[in-house]
Amino acid sequence: MGMDIDAVRTFLAVADEGQIQIAAQELGITQQAASKRIAALERRLGVRLFTRTPRGALLTLDGQTFRPHARALVEAAERALAAVRPGSRPLRVDVLGTNLITNGLLHDFHRARPDVPLDVVALGDGRAALERVRDGGLDAAFWVCRVPDRRLPPGVSATRVVDEPVVLVTGAAHPLADAAEVTPASLAGHRIWMPGLAAGSEWAAYYEELAAAYGLTIDTGGPNLGGGHLLRTVADAPDVATLMGTRTPLVRPAGIELRTVPVVRPTPLYPLALMWRDDNPHPGLAALRERLTADYRPPAQEGHWLPDWA
Repeated sequence: MGMDIDAVRTFLAVADEGQIQIAAQELGITQQAASKRIAALERRLGVRLFTRTPRGALLTLDGQTFRPHARALVEAAERALAAVRPGSRPLRVDVLGTNLITNGLLHDFHRARPDVPLDVVALGDGRAALERVRDGGLDAAFWVCRVPDRRLPPGVSATRVVDEPVVLVTGAAHPLADAAEVTPASLAGHRIWMPGLAAGSEWAAYYEELAAAYGLTIDTGGPNLGGGHLLRTVADAPDVATLMGTRTPLVRPAGIELRTVPVVRPTPLYPLALMWRDDNPHPGLAALRERLTADYRPPAQEGHWLPDWA
């Protein structure tokens, strides 16, 4: 049975005041409108809620029975409205992965704006995040913008917020371990191991284009047993290296030695964008967008490499 919450609020106001006229004034409506609401509620319930007397409106037995339930109904409605009122719930943001620069960007935002509660998720799939943003399951998400803006779903926008330089990570025995810097072309012929680079993912698309541009050998085979296993393998093998972003957290297993070598002339940049629904009213979203776009500086074309779709 449908229930008009405004009519229930009017019932409670009349029950509390004992006068329809006074209740109407408190609700900011006319006495006629209040009377119509009460009459409609009585028709819906199939009972009389008030007895009209010269002294005012007195609750009937049915009205007295209904009163506590009506109050609980209004309180529940108010809690429901408060739960989704813009800014009352945490801002839900997808960071792709907890060991990526995107998570660091959100940490920076949280330190600057601790008043904005956050609900952080890591879907690991930009396409899935795009669908969740479009359908309202996420307030915002980071992704590698492989889809031109004109092909984003209607009502969804995206803007570039960070370009992360890529570095070479090796063990101490690797031939490039002591190099002050390397070029992408100089990495040709060296085995670069990146397990877990799933075909069709944003990461795979990026590194496939980088490999094609400079003749690199990127090995995506072998088990993906996590960052610790990757770093131990790189540290122990004289012929294995990997590529990472400069702000990728390196949680080094104890007892291993790693070298981080800048990649230059050009420096590969990994582009990441933030996307959101245009009609999302969450004030935290506006604050996040303002912070990230204010901090972003587009890279100079000279000296950097970006994929064609960036």
